[in-house]
Amino acid sequence: MENIINNIPSENNDKKDINGNNTENIENNIENNSSESGEEIPHKLSFKEFFKELWKRIKELVNIAEDTDIAATINNISKGVEFKGDNVWVLFFAIIIASVGLNVNSTAVIIGAMLVSPLMGPIMGIGLSVGIYDLVLLRKSLKNLLLMVVISLIASSLYFLVTPLSEAQSELLARTNPTIFDVFIAFFGGLAGILAQSRKQEKITIVSGVAIATALMPPLCTAGYGIGTGQLRYFFGAFYLFFINSFFIALATFLMVRYLKFPKKTFINPVKERKVKRYIFVFSIIVLVPSIYLAINVIKQASFNSSAIQYVNDISKSVVMDGVHIVNTNKVYNKKGSEIQLSLVGKSLTNEQVAVLQQRLVDFGLKDTKLVIKQAFGGELDVKTQAAMLQDFIETKERQIQERDSIIMVLENKLAKGNNNIPVKQIVSEAKTIYPDISELMFATAVKYNSQTNKVDTLPIVNVSWKTEYNDSLSQSVTKWLSIRLEQPKLKLIKVE
Repeated sequence: MENIINNIPSENNDKKDINGNNTENIENNIENNSSESGEEIPHKLSFKEFFKELWKRIKELVNIAEDTDIAATINNISKGVEFKGDNVWVLFFAIIIASVGLNVNSTAVIIGAMLVSPLMGPIMGIGLSVGIYDLVLLRKSLKNLLLMVVISLIASSLYFLVTPLSEAQSELLARTNPTIFDVFIAFFGGLAGILAQSRKQEKITIVSGVAIATALMPPLCTAGYGIGTGQLRYFFGAFYLFFINSFFIALATFLMVRYLKFPKKTFINPVKERKVKRYIFVFSIIVLVPSIYLAINVIKQASFNSSAIQYVNDISKSVVMDGVHIVNTNKVYNKKGSEIQLSLVGKSLTNEQVAVLQQRLVDFGLKDTKLVIKQAFGGELDVKTQAAMLQDFIETKERQIQERDSIIMVLENKLAKGNNNIPVKQIVSEAKTIYPDISELMFATAVKYNSQTNKVDTLPIVNVSWKTEYNDSLSQSVTKWLSIRLEQPKLKLIKVE
């Protein structure tokens, strides 16, 4: 009995597969081979682990803290705040160049002036000084910024006082009313400026300086134009834009300084430390409150302009405006009540139709906006409306010419392609052999235009001269052969006398 029991295979000691192999030994061999080869069995990441690893890689990709040179950055910005000697003359000359560019409406000249402008130093100094609680640097930055503004206004005013070109060009007019895009340029230009200044490796201060000067120089020159020509509305509008841009450049610098964890200035005397912090806090509030108010106003104006454009585009396609053409649109934003002024030509709109257009304003978030319609029906038009009509007519004709030129180009390409693809010599040789009555073959490609569908197509044409009298059946045979031979099912055969 004991012998029988001993001969029964143990489940724990003898694990075998269906072929009688010991599976335990096989598993041990696999583990030993894996450990000897040094290969790790891949670990399948969970959903949470995957996003954790992805976030880690993204942080490594966008990390800017490692390449930051804090001491050198503070030193460079502090030096950039200095404004004396050659910096004064460089700014003066740059403002003159930018004023010329604005006066003659040349973007290239304005960009050239931006390349040498030293304007960004004091504004970045303000952002840095607030970020690190440096009251001395703040005072110095404010003083030098004021000097820069005064010199810029003197230079631009003198130029526009003596220049024979006194008319405001589009480059000038664009700097009299701030938009949300100006805020974006200033803010991201400020971020680019402080980021470039803080790098240990290659510094890109010239490029970032141009980005900042884009937001600062043209408004100052336009403000000088307002003074030089006695048009103060240009001065106030442009200086308003300059103030908004300066604030957002300084704000961008402050945010980047705090993000990069620049060390705040320490004071031995705690009383002085509290005093400095109090001064900087009060300064920040004084600048911040009106700047936020002005920025909100800019955003509201941008929203109004966008909604007004959508509204005008929508009503111009409506049934109410059939037979009526909008020749000029003027959008006037006002906190108390905005206006959309439309100059129309064509049939007269009834009071009911005008009321319908007024009601449509609500659908575009323009509830408190007044619609002012100026209609002209055979009478004399004011100069502004005539100019708008002429401009619209010219633009329409230019679009039509461009469309026709593009169609002609397409057709010419199709004609060239069609003629080049025909093996003329080989076809003529084959035609003489198969149809000896053919005297002459001429290949061409015609342009077919369908006025109902407004589609343009090309049509291959073969002109045939016959030695004998014209035969319909023979002509049909030749047409069928050429259509198959040239792979042109639309081919047309024309008899030539």
